[in-house]
Amino acid sequence: MAERRFSLCRFLRGKKKKEGPGPAPAQQPEEAEQPQPLQEDPGRDWTQEQDRARGRFRRAAQAFLTFLGIRRRKTRITPAEVLAQPDPTPSEHKAHPEVGTASTDGTANCDSAVTDDGTNSNTALPELTMEADGAMTEGMADTESTPVQCLPDAPSRDVLGDGAVSAQEATEPDRDMEQRPPSVSQVAWVKEEEEEGPGVAPAEQPEEVEQPQPQQEDPGQESCADTDSRPAQSRNDGPPPEVSEENGVSDAKQVPALVRNVHQRLAASATPEEKLLAEFLRVTEAHPADAVVTLLHCAPSCDRAAAIMWRTITSSGRTVGKVLPELLCVMENWPMHSMSTSDGDETDVFALAATRVIWEILQMFRFTESLTEYSPHLLVALLFQVLISTEQMPEEVDTFWRGCWQQHDLPTEPNRFAVLTVKALLCHLECEEVVVSMERKRGWDTLLSPDTYHYAVGLLAREMHGVSSPLCSRITLHLLELLSREEPHLELLTMAFLVEVLDGLDMSDWGDNILQSLSRHLRSECPERRRLALRGVLVLSQDPVMADGVQSLTQSLLELLWDADGELTWMVLSVFINEVQDRGIPISTPTALDLAEALQTLFGYDNIHVQLLSIHLFRRVLKLVVEEGKQPLQTHVIQSLLPLFFLSHDENERLADASWEVLIRALRFLKRRDLKNLLEADKPWRFCNCLVESEKKRVVEFMCQALPHLESPQEPLREAALRFIGIAAKYLRKGQEEDELITEVITDTIQGMTADSPAISKRAAETLKIIKDVHKSKPKPTPKSKSTRFR
Repeated sequence: MAERRFSLCRFLRGKKKKEGPGPAPAQQPEEAEQPQPLQEDPGRDWTQEQDRARGRFRRAAQAFLTFLGIRRRKTRITPAEVLAQPDPTPSEHKAHPEVGTASTDGTANCDSAVTDDGTNSNTALPELTMEADGAMTEGMADTESTPVQCLPDAPSRDVLGDGAVSAQEATEPDRDMEQRPPSVSQVAWVKEEEEEGPGVAPAEQPEEVEQPQPQQEDPGQESCADTDSRPAQSRNDGPPPEVSEENGVSDAKQVPALVRNVHQRLAASATPEEKLLAEFLRVTEAHPADAVVTLLHCAPSCDRAAAIMWRTITSSGRTVGKVLPELLCVMENWPMHSMSTSDGDETDVFALAATRVIWEILQMFRFTESLTEYSPHLLVALLFQVLISTEQMPEEVDTFWRGCWQQHDLPTEPNRFAVLTVKALLCHLECEEVVVSMERKRGWDTLLSPDTYHYAVGLLAREMHGVSSPLCSRITLHLLELLSREEPHLELLTMAFLVEVLDGLDMSDWGDNILQSLSRHLRSECPERRRLALRGVLVLSQDPVMADGVQSLTQSLLELLWDADGELTWMVLSVFINEVQDRGIPISTPTALDLAEALQTLFGYDNIHVQLLSIHLFRRVLKLVVEEGKQPLQTHVIQSLLPLFFLSHDENERLADASWEVLIRALRFLKRRDLKNLLEADKPWRFCNCLVESEKKRVVEFMCQALPHLESPQEPLREAALRFIGIAAKYLRKGQEEDELITEVITDTIQGMTADSPAISKRAAETLKIIKDVHKSKPKPTPKSKSTRFR
């Protein structure tokens, strides 16, 4: 081995003396040193075995050229093409001075980079790669074994940034090699090439190639040989495990070691071996879980070497289809994923590390089939990371991400990076319109806030439904699967998306699962979850298939009728109306009583939509209550008469008309034709007098119902309340403490109305006079105890 290393250095010095510091071999001056004749070399008496060695040299030379990246152009994407992509971490490279036609190579550093006359020793290497390229490539097809095992049809074009390739760049080794020593495999290839002979190919005669000098003439060879023969310091410095093209590694436990080995060798060399990447690709396809987790262990922030390996995976549609599920598994386990590799490595992997890899893969993803298959899972996982990285950020995750964005110029906040990855994914899925629309409507900013996250997800669902229905359908099916598995951490995201697309689903298949999930959140302490659940129930209530299922939620919905949230109350009323509208479903006695009690309080709600819906639902209750429930319901109907009477004086015509119609129906329900005839004859005040006369025991209750209208912003309602109180005051019972208390409260309220409009002031003065006259004519009750006033 030492002799082979001596020959390598001798070969390089020999080439340097021939070419000098001038331009490339095509521009050598005529006075360049001529190679020594073969017969003058005492060690050049050719034997039959050495003749066979010349053939081996051709193959070794071709392998060396392949290693340097000088190959025929083909359209197929291979790991070699990935190597020519722009360096993902340009800050890792140092600026190099401009180089003329001479190329640089990592072997220069091995030989101290300087010969006896002070010139660089690496200028002769490109001479092996120029005119003989075609002949050597053809010779590769006939070889049975070469130093480099390439994939079938592996040679591909070198892509430089925008895809252009220059002739000079195609023949120059990576300049970054000046900063790194050659790998073990590089040195071995060059040594074998020198020993097998100076010829480059049958079509290229070796007359112009200078013969290497004897070993004893190079005083510096010994130090070079000692350096190269130094034993490896790490278990990863050695050659990777043997890989069979059919069976992969011989033992699954070798996979992590191979992945670490490939990563280390890529990190140490700017021009990695294609054989390593081919082996890595085959092993990854056979053992995707081990390969993915090990590579995430090696480079969680996805350094330059890891980026090359991930892009190598991306070059194979079959392999990437096996890798994506493993990355998704890591992404969905926030903040860290635990998985032991075959060799027992149980180091946790950050979910953000997998997201960083997805971002890297999306930069050159070309296999739309795999992306389409896993796009719903990717999108849901990314949206979940946006939410969870906004709400909680453990210290170790924050530290990890700080290192990522500092090294790779990424967004400083992980939730913004997740949003950036969502945009990239949508663009790959040809949903650019969705990205633009979300940007225009500030949906991406809304997505970054926990309080408005569900609104942004709903907006995204609507935009995707309008732009790409097939993709939206696949996402919906994936969310329904998650819903059936009861994934608690994804329920907010799932409901926010589903409520926007429920109207397009076949409820016969998914209705029960959806309803079961929504019912759990109707009792949630989180207002947003309750609102989302109600929106879903509202959609389901419009489908006749779900009538029985929604009816089973009646008790939970009745409790929500008392909620202070107007939007929530409006949706509950809408659900009940959808259940009874045009279906003729009988309403049981308990449900009718609960509804009638709750609806009376909603007649005076400060939201006109809630008022209209409550009046409309009350009418349906009167119509659909079961026969045995009519008698118990009469008490609630009598209590609703006066509130409906006051609403019939509302300035909003829709509300006034609806109240009038329901009031007439309520009188029919009570079979009070006398009261109904007075209203229809346009004698409202005689109606009030007759109502109080027939329900004297409810006088205090009626006055309590009229009291809030004294402070109404609408003048017609204030006037109607004053006139009714003047009529009802005459029926207050003598000596009843309750009657005296309500009289005192009403008197204080009316006295504050004397500064109102002239019409109201006059009516207030008349009402006060009636109350005082009634009060004087009745003896004061004996005070028993101090009572709280009605307010």
